[in-house]
Amino acid sequence: MNELLHSLVTLSHELGREERALAILGEGNTSALASDKTFWVKASGSQLGTISPAGFTEVHLDAILELTEHQYLSPEEVQALWPQVMVDPQQKRPSVETFMHALCLSEGQARWVAHTHPIACNAILCSRLGADPFLRPLFPDGIVVCGRHPAVVPYVDPGFTLAKVVRAELRRYQDAHGASPKLLLMVNHGITALGQTMQEALNITRMADKWARTLLGTYALGGPAFMPENEATRIDSRPDEHYRRSQLTGAS
Repeated sequence: MNELLHSLVTLSHELGREERALAILGEGNTSALASDKTFWVKASGSQLGTISPAGFTEVHLDAILELTEHQYLSPEEVQALWPQVMVDPQQKRPSVETFMHALCLSEGQARWVAHTHPIACNAILCSRLGADPFLRPLFPDGIVVCGRHPAVVPYVDPGFTLAKVVRAELRRYQDAHGASPKLLLMVNHGITALGQTMQEALNITRMADKWARTLLGTYALGGPAFMPENEATRIDSRPDEHYRRSQLTGAS
C-alpha cells in the first residue's frame, strides 16, 4: 500500500474511534497532499472508523482550485464535473467537502487536513454562543497545539458554498495574523484541523475536543476563567514551546 495512503487510513481510524466521539457514521473527512499536483481525499459515504484505501480518491489539486473560481456551482453541476478532476474516474466519487480540502491544502498551507464533528465542540458551536467561547485562550496546551487564534466561519451550505467562505476566512486570517490557522471552527457544523503532519492533524483535533470539554465544564461551574492575553502571547512565543510543538507533531 502507498505509504501516504496507509497513514491517511490510520489517521481516519484514529479520528473515527467510537469512544472519542469525534465522528460517527459517514461524518467527517480527511485528506493529504500526494504531491504539488494531486491529493487524496475521503470518498463520499465512507466511514472514518472503518475506511480502507479503497475509500479514498485521488484528485487533481489545480483542477479543483480552478473550479472554486466559479461564482456558483450547483450540486448537480459538481456531480457531473467529478470525473474531470479525478486521477482515476473509476474510483469512488470524492467527498462533497473536497473543495474545502483543496483550499486548506493550498491557501491554508496544510499538508494534512482532518474535518470532524466532535460532540463536545458541536455542543458549543451549535449553541447560542457559537464560536465565541473559543476566541479567548483557556489553557497553555490549547495554544501550543491549536494555535494562538482559531479561524471561524458561519454556517453555510456544505460543499462548494462552504469552500468559498472558507477561502475568504483563510485570506482574512493570513492578513490579520501573518500565518495560516491550525484550527478552523465551523458554526453549527464542526471543526477542521490544518496540519503539517498526520500526527499534527490528529493532535489539533483531539486538543480542540479537550478544549470544548473543558469549556463545557467551566460553564457548569460559573463560567470560564480565560487566560490573560499577555500570558497567552507569552506561551505562543516561548522557544521551549516551539520546540515542544515540533516534538509533538514529528516535524523537524
